[in-house]
Amino acid sequence: MTTRGVLYVHSAPRAMCPHVEWAVAGVLGLRVQLDWTRQPASPGTWRSEFSWRGEAGTASKLASALRGWQMLRFEVTAEPSATAEGERYSATPELGIFHAVTGMHGDILVPEDRLRAALARSLAGETQLEAEVAKLLGKPWDDELEPFRYAGEGAPVRWLHQVV
Repeated sequence: MTTRGVLYVHSAPRAMCPHVEWAVAGVLGLRVQLDWTRQPASPGTWRSEFSWRGEAGTASKLASALRGWQMLRFEVTAEPSATAEGERYSATPELGIFHAVTGMHGDILVPEDRLRAALARSLAGETQLEAEVAKLLGKPWDDELEPFRYAGEGAPVRWLHQVV
């Protein structure tokens, strides 16, 4: 079963751009040439978006190929299919990688064992429940990536398909 998704490279130093392309090509098994534009949120870095199509699990392979690269900020999304939920991966140098399962409308689906663990940590006084839920939903990653998501002048516009 195939799915489709998008790789958003929010910021990468220029010298890293060909390495990102090689990593993506290695996962997809085809030549990849990304369209790079300057990232106004971080002078000296570049950004790109790439729509991909592949087998279920391709998003996790892309995220694995790019994870741990210092100074690289990215997100990978995969749309849900008939046999698999969607996925979202977000990565920053400071926070590392975040993974969430997404439903057909893009909502993050949090497994009940993770909710129970967050509640247990909160009840034990280790943390605040609000902070735990924010982490489960990826809020720290969203907060850090939001300035980089804005593409700036001259960036390509991506029209999303309406979900019915």
